[in-house]
Amino acid sequence: MNAPISNPMSRAAASKGAAGPVLVIDDHPIVLQGCRRVLEDAGIETVVEATGVVSGYRAFHRLRPPVVICDLTFQGSGLAGLALIRRMRGIEPETRVLVFSMHNDPVIVSRALEAGALGYVLKDHASNELFQAFERVRAGEVFLDRRLATEVAMLRADPRRTPETQLTPREQQILARLAQGKSYGAIAADLSVSYKTVTNACSQMRQKLRVRTLAELIHVAVTQAQRQG
Repeated sequence: MNAPISNPMSRAAASKGAAGPVLVIDDHPIVLQGCRRVLEDAGIETVVEATGVVSGYRAFHRLRPPVVICDLTFQGSGLAGLALIRRMRGIEPETRVLVFSMHNDPVIVSRALEAGALGYVLKDHASNELFQAFERVRAGEVFLDRRLATEVAMLRADPRRTPETQLTPREQQILARLAQGKSYGAIAADLSVSYKTVTNACSQMRQKLRVRTLAELIHVAVTQAQRQG
């Protein structure tokens, strides 16, 4: 069920991160509650919670916790967790970050690891998986779900797998309609999905394709359509 990977940290560095408070950053109360239960089962006495990027960064800056459990997506901020991980690791390189996210896209997982995360576990797993992931990361070991580990390894091994090839079929459908000049509302109607589904997909595509604005995303869509046409 899981894939521990050999870790570049020394055992001395690992022991340094074994004690101290744990910071959990997530904007869903039920997730915070679940993480607290798992951490208490792991013997953690001090669990600090933050519900957003700003409050999470402030808590991190104040506490300098040895371990952080962090989501990637926050309401209205897209994948802001990636930048947050980079900032935290920039301040405290020995901090161990465990990503606890719903995103199973290997591109996003790879970017989280590149940002400095030491572990990545999916929210749809049972609590014992989170417990195992936390224990591994706290000990200074990299932890990935075995399926994620395989997909991330394949992505890194094959340079032909560009960001565009990592779009889901739904994202490809939306991208094609953007190239046709359709609005979010029209795309939602075409695909029989909600408006929010379309906007969320566009946000994900901007992250994957590394563009900042809708105009840039549309430019990518048109360019791809021209290549395929």
